[in-house]
Amino acid sequence: MRNAPLQAMQLNLNLVEPEEEPPSRGPITLLSIVQTAPPTPLKTLAPESPPKRRSLRMNSRCRSFRNLFFPDATDEQWSDWHWQIQNRIRDLETVRRMIRLSHEEEKALELAGKMLPMAVTPHYMGLVSPMDPDQAIRRAVIPTVYEMRQCPGEAGDPLGEEHQSPVPGLVHRYPDRVLLLATDFCSTYCRYCTRSRVVGHGALTPDPERLQKIFEYIRKTPQIRDVLISGGDPLTMSDDRLEYILCNLRAIPHVEIIRIGTKIPAVLPQRVTPQLVKMLRKYHPLWMSLHFTHPDECCHETVKACGMLADAGIPLGSQTVLLKGINDDAETMTSLMHGMMKMRVKPYYLYQCDPIFGSEHFRTPVSKGIDIIRHMRGFTTGYAIPTYVIDAPGGGGKIPVGPDYVQGKNAAGDLHLTNYEGKSFQYPDYVAD
Repeated sequence: MRNAPLQAMQLNLNLVEPEEEPPSRGPITLLSIVQTAPPTPLKTLAPESPPKRRSLRMNSRCRSFRNLFFPDATDEQWSDWHWQIQNRIRDLETVRRMIRLSHEEEKALELAGKMLPMAVTPHYMGLVSPMDPDQAIRRAVIPTVYEMRQCPGEAGDPLGEEHQSPVPGLVHRYPDRVLLLATDFCSTYCRYCTRSRVVGHGALTPDPERLQKIFEYIRKTPQIRDVLISGGDPLTMSDDRLEYILCNLRAIPHVEIIRIGTKIPAVLPQRVTPQLVKMLRKYHPLWMSLHFTHPDECCHETVKACGMLADAGIPLGSQTVLLKGINDDAETMTSLMHGMMKMRVKPYYLYQCDPIFGSEHFRTPVSKGIDIIRHMRGFTTGYAIPTYVIDAPGGGGKIPVGPDYVQGKNAAGDLHLTNYEGKSFQYPDYVAD
């Protein structure tokens, strides 16, 4: 198979569909916001001068990778997020040049059909080990044949999002908040993605007509006070398209908080530009949930991106998925949480891996996650300990799970407690009438 010409493999390598490129290059006017988002009229945004070209400092691993596989790329090109997306690694021959593929990886790339597409930015590929198929970052983004094995309990939509979508691309699970799926495009596709049934196939785009139906539903539902913009990755859209969404949401009086869910600082930190940050600052209170998987992601470029967002007054929280062989030990998880704390990112959620199709090789027993939290409590600051949750199959929402430190109660009403060292204590848990 290694000697087969690339042309002969093209029929099997449907890794990326033609419409998968980010639907955000064309200009978009914000005038429609004024016309369709009562009650408060918003001014049309004045055009800004073209952004200055910039050159970012690179970590040593990515620089070595660039010199080897992109020798003609300038510092300015490498620092340009559009260049990074245009030069993503997404076909067998390119991957084969960059890493020594295992049998399981090569077969997956040969047989890829309707599975989640493969795409990795040059920046993130620079963090991938070329020789070790068990390296954490490599396992997270390079497909294997295990994705094609369906195990009991797995489903295409395990969280029941499609049954809780009153409007296409909007999930209304909790009473006061909604999930707005702006796009199905990601710059890099995580192999354990909860929305692998949708992501990367070009069916969910930031089309104004679809978005206006979402805005209209939110306007007519006054109990919604919190909107999470996700996808795909909303930061792969242009500044104008993202602002189109933010501006419409801010025109709805009862929307108090807007959040953006993204993995961009880890996989495409070049996207966090001064122009993006300047735009985001106009829409406070604005929060961000950042997806981090492993300490190796906390490189110089990512530190810089998170610093720019934090300096703009955007509170940053993390969402991490517990993954077998990637971060499923207390030492790795603690190191990741410490790395995020240094980047001013508050550890927020640690998710049990959702039972999507082909995810068995990523999932750990729930007891593993509980054990990790137990080993972190008391041995690091409480700020660094995320809440371990299971997103209940069928749409039940996030359910916290963790160590039980309450051992019981005696006849006098005292609670028997166990601390992080395993020592026992009593607390007088009663109140006089």
